[in-house]
Amino acid sequence: MICESRLDVRYFGEGATAFEDKVYRLTYLSTIGFIYRDDNLKLKGKFRYPGQGWGLTTNGKSLIMSNGSAAILFLNPRNFKVEHYIVVEDAYCEVGFLNELEYVDGEIYANVWKTDYLVRFSAKTGKVTGWVDLNGLNPEPTRLVNPHVLNGIAYNGEKGTLLVTGKNWPNLWHIKLVSAK
Repeated sequence: MICESRLDVRYFGEGATAFEDKVYRLTYLSTIGFIYRDDNLKLKGKFRYPGQGWGLTTNGKSLIMSNGSAAILFLNPRNFKVEHYIVVEDAYCEVGFLNELEYVDGEIYANVWKTDYLVRFSAKTGKVTGWVDLNGLNPEPTRLVNPHVLNGIAYNGEKGTLLVTGKNWPNLWHIKLVSAK
């Protein structure tokens, strides 16, 4: 069955994740999130969160949210209060503009907005554990520019692989992660 749920035109949907029997969806600027049934995407409720909504994933306990900064917020899925947060940083500085998120085996992958890179970091500490270079995936780099940037990550359970795409891109790539060493 294919299900669809449209947002009112006043909202810009910017991140979603499935958790338990629900789908949670953020909006970019309104600080309002929506909760849907996972089997038919019927609206069940709304929630509020601090700041902008850029990306959302889950570790099976918390909703994990990005807001465009280097901070990653862990929200309680019952009351939507911030339980704690981490700051993403590599050996040199904080890594900001974190967008779409995907949790995989204790790490989080995030698009770095307006770049062709994913950053990979510890969900416990925020320390960067790697970078994924996706240069060359944009099928039409002269036409698909801001806001049509790399912005989609999914994990299908196949170890060492991800599905990636961009906003309004016509392709979805199944990529295998390999070491640059």
